[in-house]
Amino acid sequence: MSTLQTIRNKAGLLVAIVIGAALVAFILGDMFRSGNKFFGENQLEIAEINGESIEYPDFHKQVERIGDIYKSNSGTTQLDEETWVQVREQTWQEFVRKFVMEDVYDDLGIAVSSEELYDLVQGNNIHPIVQQIFRNPNTGQIDRGAIVNFLKNLETGVSLDQRAYWLYLEQQILKDRTLTKYNNLVKQGLYATSEEAQNSLNNQNRQVNFDYIALNLSSISDSQVVVTEKDLKNYYALHKNDYKQEKTRRIEFVSFPVIASDDDNIHAKEWIDNIVADYAEAQNNVTFVNSNSDVNFTEVWSKQEDLPENIANWVYTEKADTNAIYGPYFEDESYKIAKLHKIAMMPDSVEVRHILLSAATAEELTAKQQLADSLKTLIDNGASFAALAAQYSSDQSNSQEGGDLGWVARNQMVKPFEESTFNTKVGEVDVITTQFGVHIVQPTKRSKETKQVQVAYLIRKVEPSDETYQKTFAAASKFAVDNTNYEKFNLAVAEQNLTKKSAELRENDRTIVGLENPRQLIRAAFSADQGDVLTDNQESSIFELGDNYVIAALVNVTEEGNAPLEKVKARVELAVIKEKKAKLLADKIKTAISEDADFAVVAQSVSAEIKQVEGINFNSFFIPEIGLEPAIIGTVTDMQEGQISQPVIGNNAVYLLKVTSISEGIETDLVAEQERLTQVLGSRASYQAFEAQKTAGEIVDKRSKFY
Repeated sequence: MSTLQTIRNKAGLLVAIVIGAALVAFILGDMFRSGNKFFGENQLEIAEINGESIEYPDFHKQVERIGDIYKSNSGTTQLDEETWVQVREQTWQEFVRKFVMEDVYDDLGIAVSSEELYDLVQGNNIHPIVQQIFRNPNTGQIDRGAIVNFLKNLETGVSLDQRAYWLYLEQQILKDRTLTKYNNLVKQGLYATSEEAQNSLNNQNRQVNFDYIALNLSSISDSQVVVTEKDLKNYYALHKNDYKQEKTRRIEFVSFPVIASDDDNIHAKEWIDNIVADYAEAQNNVTFVNSNSDVNFTEVWSKQEDLPENIANWVYTEKADTNAIYGPYFEDESYKIAKLHKIAMMPDSVEVRHILLSAATAEELTAKQQLADSLKTLIDNGASFAALAAQYSSDQSNSQEGGDLGWVARNQMVKPFEESTFNTKVGEVDVITTQFGVHIVQPTKRSKETKQVQVAYLIRKVEPSDETYQKTFAAASKFAVDNTNYEKFNLAVAEQNLTKKSAELRENDRTIVGLENPRQLIRAAFSADQGDVLTDNQESSIFELGDNYVIAALVNVTEEGNAPLEKVKARVELAVIKEKKAKLLADKIKTAISEDADFAVVAQSVSAEIKQVEGINFNSFFIPEIGLEPAIIGTVTDMQEGQISQPVIGNNAVYLLKVTSISEGIETDLVAEQERLTQVLGSRASYQAFEAQKTAGEIVDKRSKFY
């Protein structure tokens, strides 16, 4: 049905924008196999949000539902792992918003009535999702008749999955409308007072010029500062919240890579040697390659410079004939035989123009093919190709330029288009069909013809055999059986001279450098105790990750919260040293001030150069030649002309400041400033209001135990 195809084509991106994330789903793993110790009482809980328990099966059902819709949108039956991750996150965000905001909406009496939904779907205030789907591309207007006809057919004229998809869109429209009402309610309650507006104007208008001297902390060596254990404890007690730590696990692991053996290499070479004669006699090169090679035939035309050096010399220097054989030879961990499949004189590139007639359904495709035949006839009879392209082409990138695509080289376009472009004479018109629709193609110029060839490669990769896999697994198994704790693990690594690697992991990480799809290993790390050799759901300590058998031990556990002093002692000591240096320099400046209040004399006394800064106000962010020093900005903008400050401790130096002049700006429109501040508050409301509700709630996220 064309309307539903339009929905799939147009709605996906807009839904993601309006709702806030990409749609996606996940593949259920092997967590429910018998004997899995993971699942005990209440272990199916994937989250708890504001006291509401979310069970894994309920979460999984919604993920699958959204995943099915995504597959329908993209026209695929499989989703890659990256897309699964996105969908699980989209599902999670929907659950969080639902359980965080439902009670808020109820308390405020916010809801969307059936009359409002009607208005949003086919009334006077059609939602952007519906507008996008039913907008006439030629007029830019909403086709209300198409909306009505579609909804009439919704019960009986579409399949169940198509109906489910539309109902899902309706639910997203309802959620978006409810959230919009809440955000508008919050915005209307935000207001900047006249006093706030006046303060803002004052801060903008008051421009300060000042002199300063700076004593860098680096001017005092660390050896001049004495730090005691008491100093460290006192500083840590006052700044404990500056030393937050995440929930992490550190593992050490060894890998037993499955690598092709010498025997595997010999077998591959024997295979390629035995098939040379058969390949040389083969009448259909493409069929032979696709039936026997590890890599299928690729229909690519190549010039001399496009080919590997050995093949280029064979074809162009030795002037090989069609069906000649080169090899076997070894390259890229494979044994290869090259057979010269075709030789032709052809241009490097063609200048071409086209008219694209896109089609969303089989019915539309038939109609567009008929239209294409009619347009071809018109062009053959002298009609303007450029004018027809401007009128009919769906390719908006070039339709107003007469459909001109410029110069097109080999291997740049989809195969049917390329074949038509390079095989049609200049000025002739061809009609072809690709996945983009029906094309009316006309080459306008051709470059100079050169010799080009197609080479059919028969490839046998040198890959590990089953026997090699078994031998490697046996070695990994022996290591795992003999070393069941970290102490034994570590000793065995040293004795066997194995390469041990480590990784610092966060609970939701999905990658470990050098390992393929290690999520199962990461989850195991967060289910183990320090010192354990990690095991999977089947109680095996061998993780098969790509072409590696991996055995790992958990060597360090860090829980979320304030890091203990012992763990951050080095950082605390640096902070204490910096603090003590700053105090010494501040005291030095204070002594100089007490002896003489003249700024120049003080500067000379502490051997500092006086420098100038102009045009600083309270809203300034960066100070020329100084950088980010908010303490200076806050101090100097509150001083009077001629006033000298007390020492100001900055990020890298201690400063003394003197205001040399102050200028007041002329901006006095209090009402405009008040409106601007109110608008700024409103622009933040949508995000901050929800974040405040989320922060006020209690969210326990256990997804990492399942994915």
